[in-house]
Amino acid sequence: MQDYEIIGWKEVVDFPGWKIRGLVAKSDTGARGSAIDVSKITKLKGGKVRFEVVLDGKNRDVTQTVVAPISGTTRVRSSNGQTQQRYKVKTKLEIGHIRKEIELSLVNREGMICRVLLGRTALGSDFLVDSAAKYLFGKRRRPSIVK
Repeated sequence: MQDYEIIGWKEVVDFPGWKIRGLVAKSDTGARGSAIDVSKITKLKGGKVRFEVVLDGKNRDVTQTVVAPISGTTRVRSSNGQTQQRYKVKTKLEIGHIRKEIELSLVNREGMICRVLLGRTALGSDFLVDSAAKYLFGKRRRPSIVK
């Protein structure tokens, strides 16, 4: 019996703690950390952050508001040399039968095909990426908010 789930390089993922279903994620074994496409980031009192998760890359007004504890920060240097500080938050990720807590940095991924990037830390030993496959757990569907 295998201890991991085989996933494609692109999969539909859910974030049940945020009541979000159907975001497209790219599995990137070359990246250590993971990121999610957000807008309107506001630091709140008590070590929390409020942000809008972008559900549709073509219509960035389709969002879900989330308030979450800040789990950390990271400094990222872009290819043009600019440094940017990003907040990190933790939430549950669901792919197939595996549900696990992961840490995501909050970033504007406008212009990227996938709303979520899953790095090695999130993939861990729970997932094996088949680089020739995509959507092994069902076809791409419209992202939605669970009521």
